[in-house]
Amino acid sequence: MSRAQIPALVFGVGGFGALVAATVSNEWKVTTRASSVVTATWVYQGLWMNCAGNALGSFHCRPHFTIFKVEGYIQACRGLMIAAVSLGFFGSIFALFGMKCTKVGGSDKAKAKIACLAGIVFILSGLCSMTGCSLYANKITKEFFDPFYVEQKMGYVYNGATSAMSSRTKYHGGEDFKTTNPSKQFDKNAYV
Repeated sequence: MSRAQIPALVFGVGGFGALVAATVSNEWKVTTRASSVVTATWVYQGLWMNCAGNALGSFHCRPHFTIFKVEGYIQACRGLMIAAVSLGFFGSIFALFGMKCTKVGGSDKAKAKIACLAGIVFILSGLCSMTGCSLYANKITKEFFDPFYVEQKMGYVYNGATSAMSSRTKYHGGEDFKTTNPSKQFDKNAYV
């Protein structure tokens, strides 16, 4: 039984590291608007900041400076992921103390209880992270399949440089996007 404790600790700490990497990642939602290789742009959205880059190598990030103006599902995901990271940290500490090969933790009976507690804490950490990721993925899926969510789909109506720039405008009127001509500010020199 003690041979399985070291791989279990390695997997637990590895999962904790992957959880931290996923929490700080800026690639929770990636959108692209590419009409050609030269005019391709990408928008990376994460829990903490949004980034934009293009095929020419320009990359710019803007952090979320406020807590309360961020959408509710992002705040919920932030809270769940922070809870998961915190639980994973304490689970790693408890697992280290609960191993039979360590001198810390007391008798074998106490170490068994600590190891059981570590397993429960790791399970709770995994549930928090799965809930946060599922909540975010559900929101993205709903937006993608919603025919009335215009902000996401405007970039696919026009061709060329207008395709990338038109996603920044919001739909405020009753115009039809397919018949509306783009304004002069979205011409071929929009990136210059």
